[in-house]
Amino acid sequence: MKLISVNVSKPKPMSFQGKTVLTGIFKQPVEGRVHVSRLNLEGDQQADLSVHGGPHQAVYVYPFEHYASWQQELRREDFTLGQFGENFTVSGMLENQVCIGDVFRAGSALFQVTQPRVPCFKLVTKMGIPEFPKLFMASARTGFYLRVMEEGDVGAGDPIAQESRNSLGMTVESVFRLAFFDQENVAKLKEAVCIASLSPGWQRRFKERLEELGEKTNL
Repeated sequence: MKLISVNVSKPKPMSFQGKTVLTGIFKQPVEGRVHVSRLNLEGDQQADLSVHGGPHQAVYVYPFEHYASWQQELRREDFTLGQFGENFTVSGMLENQVCIGDVFRAGSALFQVTQPRVPCFKLVTKMGIPEFPKLFMASARTGFYLRVMEEGDVGAGDPIAQESRNSLGMTVESVFRLAFFDQENVAKLKEAVCIASLSPGWQRRFKERLEELGEKTNL
């Protein structure tokens, strides 16, 4: 596993449906060592803290392996690192392999996987394809978020070492599919709400779904 690129951006104005909004999705690779704090990376900032950022979404990760798939499917060759708004472009960390709660070290910082990514309208503008969020969702090539367990510094080229694995073994992809494509799976929903390292918003999502299905929870 390897950290291929570290990408950051301060909020910038973007036009969407006749309005101007701020977004931090236009990430650019940076050279050298970058400090990682509990809430974000040095030089990076989330624009809308109501849906982005916070300790459970401090760092967004996207696998480099997906770049080739998207380039082929979309017939494009203009992608640059940070294309999907990710802070870390990585290799060897696919969504069907990485589990919620897994702990990884890159550089001198320690991270834990907290949730998949769900695309917002800003990705539409970034990609220039109105239907891209639907394609993104259907592919389950979502990437994932990390919380920072130990602050430190990282840089492009750093090896990524797995420190521990969540014993429940629910992958990022399986959690994402449970939320959007397998919503009747009561057994898996009950399993998901018990993952302490899953971000609170996703725990609440699964708890509410269980209640809709008439299942009682004690969480």
